[in-house]
Amino acid sequence: MTPSAPTQGSTTETSAPHFVRGLGLFSATAIVMGSMIGSGIFIVPADMSRTLGSPALLVAAWIVTALMTIIGALSYGELAAMMPKAGGQYVYLRESLGPIWGFLYGWTLFTVIQTGTIAAVGVAFGKFLGVFFPSVSQTHWIIHVGSGNVGLSTANLAAIAIIVLLTFTNTRGIKTGAAIQNVFTSTKVLSLLAVIAVGLFAKNAIAVATNFGPHWHVFWASANLTTTHPIQIGSFLGLGGGAALVSGLTAIAIVQVGSLFSSDAWNNVTFTAGEIQDPKRNLPLSLAIGTGVVLLLYIGCNFVYLSVLPISAIQTVPQDRVATAVMQAAFGGIGAKLMAAAILVSTFGCVNGMLLAGARVYYAMSHDGLFFKSTGVLDAKTGVPKNSLWMQCAWACLLCLSGQYGNLLDYVIFAVLVFYILTIGGLFVLRRTQPDTPRPYKAFGYPVLPALYIVMATWICGVLLRYKPQYTWPGLLLVLLGVPVYWVWQTARKRNREFE
Repeated sequence: MTPSAPTQGSTTETSAPHFVRGLGLFSATAIVMGSMIGSGIFIVPADMSRTLGSPALLVAAWIVTALMTIIGALSYGELAAMMPKAGGQYVYLRESLGPIWGFLYGWTLFTVIQTGTIAAVGVAFGKFLGVFFPSVSQTHWIIHVGSGNVGLSTANLAAIAIIVLLTFTNTRGIKTGAAIQNVFTSTKVLSLLAVIAVGLFAKNAIAVATNFGPHWHVFWASANLTTTHPIQIGSFLGLGGGAALVSGLTAIAIVQVGSLFSSDAWNNVTFTAGEIQDPKRNLPLSLAIGTGVVLLLYIGCNFVYLSVLPISAIQTVPQDRVATAVMQAAFGGIGAKLMAAAILVSTFGCVNGMLLAGARVYYAMSHDGLFFKSTGVLDAKTGVPKNSLWMQCAWACLLCLSGQYGNLLDYVIFAVLVFYILTIGGLFVLRRTQPDTPRPYKAFGYPVLPALYIVMATWICGVLLRYKPQYTWPGLLLVLLGVPVYWVWQTARKRNREFE
């Protein structure tokens, strides 16, 4: 038995540091919801509406996202209850498909997915802080390198400050991090409910007539899936380019770049399985409740946007800040500030949840000899992976300074979806290879719903490969860069064993 055994929360006679099971169902659900709700729902509907050009198709795209995300969460529930260990999705891939697949996921998570999202959401916090403090801006440079976005601006400094602050608070123990998450998740759920309430009581007659019409006739008018939609095909190294007409189904798949990524990170709670009370029950429940509530709120917000702003206004709203425009239309200048405050709360809580969860994956990788040894050490007093938290913090802060986090996130959207396909595919593998392993919860609708997810996600991946190569091929290259790194770690691990 390796020294990592007690760190999964098991009872042990040794005094080795171990994870503290301090997360109940509410806290676990708060991690799911808090990691999902960032700034995307307040912004991406603008770009989605430009591609779709139809109120009904805009809502349909979010319903597709909701369906896929909930099926994914229900499928992960079986894996989470079956293997309630720190590391979550990394562990599922390792056990079902082999260690290299787990490593490639963990590698991509550390280099871009988790840290890049932390950086991007942190800078979004800085941008909206500028609504109250104009000196906080991406164009207000403290140190500027070259003519691009590399350097330290006041917005980047704000991002780095909250990343460092929240990393520090998470090193104080899981209960401290969970308390912050509970408060901020509750606050931003209330903020989304407030946006929905605005739509109920501040409907715009022109918007309702333009987007819905009598008996919803206008709403459905352009929603025929055979109607063609003009799109601009992206290009990468000479691949793609030009314009094309695509069907409604294809257009919905294309805009999933926005809606799926705005709904992503629901799987982060699985990373903290070693610290969840009664994980075989609470992990599947938190995944189902958290994703269900958030996606209902997201769909509700889109109806609100359509009730307050004509779709032409949504398509052209300044800086794509749809939610801000809705609040401003309802309450004037004070409405814009209220929305900015809500987004500050949302981004702050999102950064906290992602910092808390991500560090547990690098901890698990370290215990497999596939990451820096120091990240596999738990603090003797708090039972949290402090070194892992600070390493994650350092890389996320560096990405803030690089000015490239936004591009990197675009690149990995495709890779994220591929890893979801592989993980749910692993569910089928484990049903065959480990039929006798206890499964306190079995995936709802198996095998039909998990297979449906794989089919839908594969269709979206195929569409993105064809029409958005600038998002897909770089993501694949980033993942493949992990292959030689994996063999380096494996070689080093074997050498260490030889000298032990």
